[in-house]
Amino acid sequence: MTVVLGLDPGSRRTGYGIVRDGDKGPVLLACGCIRTETDSFPQRLKQIYDGVYKIAIEYRPDELAIEQVFMHKNADSALKLGQARGAAICGGLAAGLPVHEYAARQVKQALVGKGSADKLQVQHMVRFLLKCSSPLQLDASDALGVALCHIHHRQTLRRLQLAGVVLR
Repeated sequence: MTVVLGLDPGSRRTGYGIVRDGDKGPVLLACGCIRTETDSFPQRLKQIYDGVYKIAIEYRPDELAIEQVFMHKNADSALKLGQARGAAICGGLAAGLPVHEYAARQVKQALVGKGSADKLQVQHMVRFLLKCSSPLQLDASDALGVALCHIHHRQTLRRLQLAGVVLR
């Protein structure tokens, strides 16, 4: 079964979640946050890279799924988020993982059924789908949501292929 590392990138906190696509549904393996411990932005990027790489080496996921950058009102914040996302992607690539990207609306649509769902609705569905009774940090639940979205996407593609549907 496929193991997916989901990431919700941020320059101060990058959420991660590791989910196995099990025979009886998705299984939570680990989740948490990579917290940067410095005010130096280049050093924060290095900590994100190192954190993702370390998690990938420790848990040996098969694939990485990451949320795409959305446009902020503040251009500086969008640039920093994009750079944090790039550092996270590079950490996964350095560990040999293929990278899959999903828009926030895609993740919300896959989990909640509507692309305008809020973070608490996503968190609720993540806990329900993973049969998780304990509370989750919002960044970690967002990352788990990205991993679950990717698993759902893979399953849909597999069903279409089995049905003989040709995708371009």
